[in-house]
Amino acid sequence: MVFPIIEGRQDACNPRTVELIEKSRGIFLGGGSQIKLISALSGTPVGDAIWEHYVKGGTVCGTSAGAAALTELTLAGNEVDEEGNLVEQYIGPGLGLLDFKTLIDTHFSQRRRLYRLFVAIAGYPDIMGLGIDEDTAMIVKGEVGKVVGRGGVTFVDGRTVKFDNAEEVTKGRQLTLSALRVGMIGTGYTFNLRERELEAALSGELRTAASRPVHIVD
Repeated sequence: MVFPIIEGRQDACNPRTVELIEKSRGIFLGGGSQIKLISALSGTPVGDAIWEHYVKGGTVCGTSAGAAALTELTLAGNEVDEEGNLVEQYIGPGLGLLDFKTLIDTHFSQRRRLYRLFVAIAGYPDIMGLGIDEDTAMIVKGEVGKVVGRGGVTFVDGRTVKFDNAEEVTKGRQLTLSALRVGMIGTGYTFNLRERELEAALSGELRTAASRPVHIVD
C-alpha cells in the first residue's frame, strides 16, 4: 500500500504517481480541504490518471474532503470556523467521478450540516445532496449505493420545491423552503441515485406507518 503526498499541482504532475495509479486496484482520497484537493488535481496528469482508473472500472473512494470532491459539484463553507467567523458558502466544480447530479456533504449529523445542505440545494434545486455521517460509507456500483457503517446517509432532493428564497439568504434573510424532499438511508439499505429513491420503495417493499400495526400499552 502506497500513500503519495500531493500538496499542489507540481506533485500532481509526478510521473511516478501516475504510474502508481495506473497499476493500482483502488484509489483513496484523504481529508483536508476539498477546494484545495480539486484545485491540485484538476487538469493534471495525476487527475487524469484517477479519471482513467475510474472509467476502466477501478475503485475510487474518499473520506471527508476526499469524499466531497468526488461529485460534479463540491460544497464548502457556510459554517462557523474555529475563530467564530462565518465562512462564505462555496459551491464549485468537483472531480466529476460520481454523477447523477449529486453533491456530498460529510461529518453530517456530527457537525449538524443539514441546514447547510438545505441552503445549497435551494440554490441548485436539480442537484441531490447526500449527507454522510461519520464512520459511514455509501458504496456505489452503477446507479445503486449501499450504506454501511455506524451511521446513515441523508438525501435532500430539491426538484419538488414549490418556493424558496435562496437568492435572499445572502442578504441576511432566513432560508424559506416549501415541499423540499428529505429522507434517510440506514445502514444495510440500498438507494437508487438515478431515481433518487430507496430500492425497497422502487420494488414495492416500502413499509409505511399506516401499514404497520399500532400497539398501545397502558
